Amino acid sequence: MFAAASLLFVPGSRPDRFAKAKAAGAGLTVIDLEDAVAADDKAAARAAALGQVAEAPEGWAIRINAVRTAAGVRDLAALVDSPALPEVLLVPMVELAGDLEVIAGALGDRCPQLIPLIETPRGLRHAFAIASADKVAAVMFGGGDFSGELGVELAWEPLLAARQQLLLACAEAGKPAIDVPFIRLEDEAGLAEEAARARAIGFSAKAAIHPTQLPAIHAAFLPTEAEVAEAREALAAYEAGGGRAIRFRGRMLEAPFIIRYRALVTRHEEQANA
Repeated sequence: MFAAASLLFVPGSRPDRFAKAKAAGAGLTVIDLEDAVAADDKAAARAAALGQVAEAPEGWAIRINAVRTAAGVRDLAALVDSPALPEVLLVPMVELAGDLEVIAGALGDRCPQLIPLIETPRGLRHAFAIASADKVAAVMFGGGDFSGELGVELAWEPLLAARQQLLLACAEAGKPAIDVPFIRLEDEAGLAEEAARARAIGFSAKAAIHPTQLPAIHAAFLPTEAEVAEAREALAAYEAGGGRAIRFRGRMLEAPFIIRYRALVTRHEEQANA
């Protein structure tokens, strides 16, 4: 199960930044070959990304270009020939589960975990099938492109309905959902607010485009010691009560709340061991 609370993107065209990005402490460090890289720089970025993975594969992900583009085809061909693959591949502009089947088929048993990005209304319409596809570890909301498709600002309210639809699809498929990066780098309060809102409606992680964004994201998405302690106390009380509804800290504790508490403890343990 995908357990990271944060993803940090670093341009593949800036290998001088790879080590600094990795040291920032994100749950997953993503070398980006897509939006952050100009067309003329994609070949060099691809080589740099695969070189970094070959040197030290653990903890790295690569965002390739969309598989329906020429750059994406070249990325996939290079991955097929590469002696080392990253732990995770992010796949942008996924609109059908078949897009992921192409990757899984080309890489075979070596295929890493996949994180498709839902960035269009068509992709959102097929989100459950995409999230349910083989090798999918989590699904990311590509809010930037989605806002462009709708002709709206990349902000909370205009994209709330799309976020909620994606979360429902991911919940049905049993996969975590990752929220879009917050693009206003100087707005720390805005980032903290959006991260808290994203967690409150069901996202499991949020992407970042700068290392300075990670503390606010972790504060929102990593369970606090108090939350973990409460969850463990509730689980123990429920078990001691024979698995029946009981009174706990002034409120009723029954099966639906136990599911949430169990998920919180499991996620905390997974993150601690990541």
